[in-house]
Amino acid sequence: MFIPTLVLWLLSASPEAPVTPPVPVEAPPPVMPADVPPLTEAVRVLLRLTIDSGGEVSQVEVQESGGAAFDRAAMAAALRWRFQPARRGEEPLEVRVDVPVMFEPVVEVEEPAPPPKPEPPAFSTTVRGQSAAPPPVAVGDFHITVGQLADVPRNSATDLMLLAPGVMLANHGGEGHAETVYLRGFDAGEGKDVELRLDGVPLNEVSQAHGHGYADTYFIIPELVQSLRVTEGPYDPSQGDFGVAGTVEYQLGLEQRGITASASYGSFASRRLSLVWGPPESTAATFVGVLLRQGHGFGPNRAYANAGLMAQTELRLGPETKLRLFGASYGARYGSAGVVRETDVVDARLPCEPDADSQFFCLYDPNQGGASQRHMASVELTSRLGRGGRFVQQAFAIARRMRSRENFTGFLQDTPPIGEAQRGDNTEQSYQGTTVGLRGRYTPGLTWWGQPQPVELGYVARYDNVHTRARRLRDKGGAPYATVFDNQVRVTNLGAYLSLRGAPLEWLTLRGGVRVDTFLFGVEDLNRPAEDRQGARIPEESVEAYGFFASPRASAEVRLTPRLTWLTSAGLGARSSDAAGLSDAEFAPYARVTSGETGLGWRWGDGPSSLELRSAVFATRVSQDLVFSETTGRNQPIGPSQRLGAFGSARFQWEQHLDVQASLAWARATQPLPGAPSWRLWDGAVLPYIPQVLGRVDASWRGTATVARQPVGWSVALGHSAIGPKPLPLDRYSESIFLFDVAARARWRAVELGLSVENLLDARWRESEFNYVSNFRGPDAPASLLATRHFSAGAPRTVRGTLTVYLDLQEDRP
Repeated sequence: MFIPTLVLWLLSASPEAPVTPPVPVEAPPPVMPADVPPLTEAVRVLLRLTIDSGGEVSQVEVQESGGAAFDRAAMAAALRWRFQPARRGEEPLEVRVDVPVMFEPVVEVEEPAPPPKPEPPAFSTTVRGQSAAPPPVAVGDFHITVGQLADVPRNSATDLMLLAPGVMLANHGGEGHAETVYLRGFDAGEGKDVELRLDGVPLNEVSQAHGHGYADTYFIIPELVQSLRVTEGPYDPSQGDFGVAGTVEYQLGLEQRGITASASYGSFASRRLSLVWGPPESTAATFVGVLLRQGHGFGPNRAYANAGLMAQTELRLGPETKLRLFGASYGARYGSAGVVRETDVVDARLPCEPDADSQFFCLYDPNQGGASQRHMASVELTSRLGRGGRFVQQAFAIARRMRSRENFTGFLQDTPPIGEAQRGDNTEQSYQGTTVGLRGRYTPGLTWWGQPQPVELGYVARYDNVHTRARRLRDKGGAPYATVFDNQVRVTNLGAYLSLRGAPLEWLTLRGGVRVDTFLFGVEDLNRPAEDRQGARIPEESVEAYGFFASPRASAEVRLTPRLTWLTSAGLGARSSDAAGLSDAEFAPYARVTSGETGLGWRWGDGPSSLELRSAVFATRVSQDLVFSETTGRNQPIGPSQRLGAFGSARFQWEQHLDVQASLAWARATQPLPGAPSWRLWDGAVLPYIPQVLGRVDASWRGTATVARQPVGWSVALGHSAIGPKPLPLDRYSESIFLFDVAARARWRAVELGLSVENLLDARWRESEFNYVSNFRGPDAPASLLATRHFSAGAPRTVRGTLTVYLDLQEDRP
């Protein structure tokens, strides 16, 4: 491994007035060229940069060459650097600077000594290669750089959410179905209580047939995720609809320049092929990625196949303006085994081999699974204004189609014609529509009392036009025999927010703001009766409704020491109404969440080595909660709920060698007793399906070894999840779950070999568990009234080998 050393020297400055030099705010180091032989001594490349008045690198020239490959690597990195511009007084200046870039072999010693610091002349600074994240609005506001933790085995980009404390994922629908998210004591379903965004583009789907707020992140290519912002709780004024438990935003970027091609093959004929490309002369915001996945699945009816493409380019329209264009396309098809009864598994009644493993991974109904398509585009224009201001405008469009089939109860829900048997409870849910919208934010760059006072104004305009439907299917043949609902839904959401931050005292920072949202719902109910008491009628009906809510949020940060802060936050959030349940001319109700949090944060180090610790306690009340119903296959309202919890997290990074993140969270979710005071958050009936204790560890260790006199880079990684017992209906509890995933890889020059093992101990675990009445014995069998445990099986040990090739297709220049 090699460490590039970057030192910035100011070349030109006017003698008329004192000049403040440019200050680096984002400077990722160059990548060591893959096609060069091992270095025996340092290589130096001297670059001359032109840094414009907006802090952007507008031109790069090589003053002293270190070789074509090193020149390209240094120039590609320099074009991605960002600075606070040089200034003469308050006026930003364009300057030229010389930057020596050093590529040095790493010397392994027992205690690494700090690199020597050259004696720079006036106006010099050191480029650190890492931009600082904006200050958090709460202890539970995490700006998570993926970095080395990408080495930990993960099936999809959804699994990156596990890097935040208190998150658990479960999937009962198949490889391609959205994950159920558990966050901060909430069963957030597939998105009903967690707002999901992709670089500002909303992913939650209104009035989705599977559940209001359904959000599928399976289409996101993991290699293109640079970081995540996970805000647990409704504490930032920019958080919008569905941000009840919090908000997760995926932020894209590709640091690795050139072409990276990767092919994997593993257990159950799983195949994965990815190709990502970042032009060497562009920034990390310009990339193309393609991902293909296919496999038989770890049991019957679990086969899957999907393909996705994501592309983005960033264009400079002037010294102060840049344009970012993004597009994505995705298609998937998957099977699902659904759920099985615990008693049928134990008694070996399922239609598979009688051994324990075959019964555990078996199924009742093979007519389960789904298909999904998504196409999306986004245009974002960013303009830098005077005095540090910024104006960002974004337009987006999404076309979406999904169809799924699930059977949770067998033969129980149907009311057949007289004399006929049950036709089956398989439910087909379909969703098709488009979303278009605008988002924007404006930071004027105000200065009061000689200090910058961050103020931000933002807005959102979103329009959804979707067709959402649910039907019952016959057990034999799969033909639909009854319509549960069939709606054409049109929703307009207009929102705006104001956010400001000030420091009235040196040790005190106050943040606050308010968000206002309005909703206009239009519903065409296409499933009305063809006849009523007054005679024949058209089987359709129109509904219009309106909703409005305001959500104030505030926080106070007290700096107890230079490294230790105490942060207290409070806020209101909301979840909009499912349009399918509204009445005509109704003032649409919404679920209101009230949340508060207080805790401590401590950080050491801002360079390549750092340690960050956080811990907090929180309390939350929701006016109208939703819980999964097996009879409808979607979430249903249950009334108010409350939560009390705490979490702790730690992340340690040492140079480019070790990265460890660990978290532990506890939460108790209950329904308050009738008439109980609101402050008694620990009383009441425990809500089902929400684990009270969650633990997670992610770790990666990288190094370099010498094999046959050749340097070989290597890494080992570990992911561990510990999930405490989950309460089930009727005072039952699930078993605890402990999962271990490991990976190792080695790279020589441009070729890398990797091996990953998920569920290393081959545990037989239940990914989702329920407790209810069902009848899977047949349409003529008498239904039992006794509730019993049902589960969907989690994946057994899965081994996968990977071959990766890193290519730089630029020809060497003379």
